Amino acid sequence: TVLIFLGPGAPDTPVWFAINADEEAAELLKRCEDKGCFFPKTPNRDLLRLDEEEAGVVAQARSVLAWHSRYSFCPTCGSPTSLQEGGHKRSCLNPECRSLKGVHNTCYPRVDPVVIMLVIHPDGNQCLLGRKSIFPARMFSCLAGFVEPGETIEEAVRREVEEESGVKVGPVQYVSCQPWPMPSSLMIGCHAIATSTDIKVDEDEIEDARWFPRQQVVDSMFRGAHQTLVIPPRQTIAHQLIRHWIGINSNL
Repeated sequence: TVLIFLGPGAPDTPVWFAINADEEAAELLKRCEDKGCFFPKTPNRDLLRLDEEEAGVVAQARSVLAWHSRYSFCPTCGSPTSLQEGGHKRSCLNPECRSLKGVHNTCYPRVDPVVIMLVIHPDGNQCLLGRKSIFPARMFSCLAGFVEPGETIEEAVRREVEEESGVKVGPVQYVSCQPWPMPSSLMIGCHAIATSTDIKVDEDEIEDARWFPRQQVVDSMFRGAHQTLVIPPRQTIAHQLIRHWIGINSNL
């Protein structure tokens, strides 16, 4: 069992802690549920039901606890590690381990940068959206992928778009970002202008990709599910990137 300190929220708000628990322990802890405990059973869906502050707390907890579950042993020498600094550091118990000499990224929770981009057609009135087979029916979203070592954000955007859809990208503009604790990503949101329009989907990456006219996107977002298009929920950065493009006030 791991207990971590998440810190205080705004002034005069509770101090937050998180604990990972098996089902038996969780049942016992639920006696405290009316005292401010929260037990997400399906984290993705439950996070979308929370307000912004609570979602941030649960996201932080899930990300750090997932890191603890993977780093019980030192990546440098294989020895057991111990929890320190309220759960935000793990130190090797082998006094000879070189991870104890200096600052090493194996000792702290990791964050993996991911680019997520809304690709805009050269005519400015269409956007490129893709879908994976695991998406709900008719849902399309922004393309996304991990930043590779040595890449800039712009290079990662161009590479990922071309790999997944075959579309080439020119100018890239950073818009906003969103932590995504599934398990520990930072989603770097961008708009990108396409320099080609022919689509050739890499089916190992995504199931489909299409250009969608602005009006179809507007209809899907504000007038209920469109016959052929469902947009990700408003809590996601993909939704906000799309909203920003169509000229409606977003939360970015």
